[in-house]
Amino acid sequence: MTTAGDVNTQAVFSLKGKPLNCYGLSKKIVYENEEFNLLQAALNIEESLEDLRYNNVVIATDADVDGMHIRLLLITFFLQFFPEVIKEGHLYILQTPLFRVRNKKETVYCYSEEERRDAIEKLKPKPEITRFKGLGEISPDEFVHFIGEDIRLDPVMLDKDMSIDELLSFYMGKNTPTRQEFIINNLKVELDLVEEGN
Repeated sequence: MTTAGDVNTQAVFSLKGKPLNCYGLSKKIVYENEEFNLLQAALNIEESLEDLRYNNVVIATDADVDGMHIRLLLITFFLQFFPEVIKEGHLYILQTPLFRVRNKKETVYCYSEEERRDAIEKLKPKPEITRFKGLGEISPDEFVHFIGEDIRLDPVMLDKDMSIDELLSFYMGKNTPTRQEFIINNLKVELDLVEEGN
């Protein structure tokens, strides 16, 4: 990402490992965490949102369980200490392709199983299919397509009627039977479908 980004309009803040779960912690303790201290300084949001350095703050992680956990921890940080970043529409999640389907003439990047099936049909008879397991598998030459003009961003939005305290308590607080039941009832499992003949 650091190589592929446009240095005139984009900046990359690389996190080391998983961020601190800051739910229920004081700002003082969180600021002793170097990563979060540097992040708020890079965004210039400690005093107010008026000096926010970047209009879009984009979280980019692998599309796996660890990546989802990192997203959740970062969203928790913003909800707890800088909710205006979310309320005013500045926080996004970067969509990156799950598959690359190509033949000798054309390459198609696919963000879903359905797009992958359509690309296989389009690039018959025997296209090469690559499953991206993480951001590190995408070369800078390819990555430039995903953070350029065709960037796909999912906004992080907050329901106006939802209390931030209740939201954080439910998702980030102690494990409760209610949360366990919610997870079981809303769990979605996606399987990589194996094409016939493979």
